[in-house]
Amino acid sequence: MTVPTSLLFVFGLGYSARALGERLVARGWGVTGTSRSVPGPLRGGVEVVQWDGKGDIAPPDGSHWLVTLPPDADGCPAARVAGHLAGKAASVTYLSTTGVYGDLDGGWAMEWSAVNPGSDRSKARVVAEGQWREATGGKARIVRLPGIYGPGRSPFEKLRNGTATRVVKPGQVFSRVHVDDIASGLEALMLRPSLTGVFHLCDDLAAPPQDVTAFAANLLGIEPPPETLLDETDMSRMARSFYAECKRVSNARAKAALGWRPAYPSYREGLTAVLAAESAGR
Repeated sequence: MTVPTSLLFVFGLGYSARALGERLVARGWGVTGTSRSVPGPLRGGVEVVQWDGKGDIAPPDGSHWLVTLPPDADGCPAARVAGHLAGKAASVTYLSTTGVYGDLDGGWAMEWSAVNPGSDRSKARVVAEGQWREATGGKARIVRLPGIYGPGRSPFEKLRNGTATRVVKPGQVFSRVHVDDIASGLEALMLRPSLTGVFHLCDDLAAPPQDVTAFAANLLGIEPPPETLLDETDMSRMARSFYAECKRVSNARAKAALGWRPAYPSYREGLTAVLAAESAGR
């Protein structure tokens, strides 16, 4: 039996998907998603089903699919298990990463830019993207995201517990996106199921990470940690890999095709809103 197309099924109810779910529930949508934890309702009326990422699972026919699961060495777990059912979905949207472009030495990553992943994690994302394109006959919507922040996930946590650093690599910039801007962009995409291809949801200002930390410290009314050159740090290989790529990410197609605009066009507006939300207990 086919359900109304105002139903979202999420493979992996993570941080961004929950923000989207609350928005769609407010619109009257039904939202269900998977989690490894015990099933039950979430805030905002989002329903949870338990799934370990391996067993069979069949989303309702006619539902919109959102896939947020991280890939493994063989690509996307959901594609392997449910990809053969993708033809029954109203739309399929896969959340990927702008890391698939690799290092652009500060240049722009456009939605049509060639992928050139430099890490194993990003290579696995490219495999997963291909799996969903194949499963949908090329109709999958690939949403590539940069660094995500929002309440409970921002520089404020490390500044408060004294573990924040300001590592400097000259010329280094990153694009970012507030979780609410991801949710609003995905909402606009769900309302346009005929759109396909690659979309970037990101802010309008790629910025050096040390500037972001300094601004957050100023909002808290504390001194920012001192700057340290990357070559003078003893950070782990994993942490150092964060600085191996430098790019600016364009959101031009999302703006043109979706009528979407980030409510937080830079980290300044975004972090100010995060602190206000945390202070209000949201």
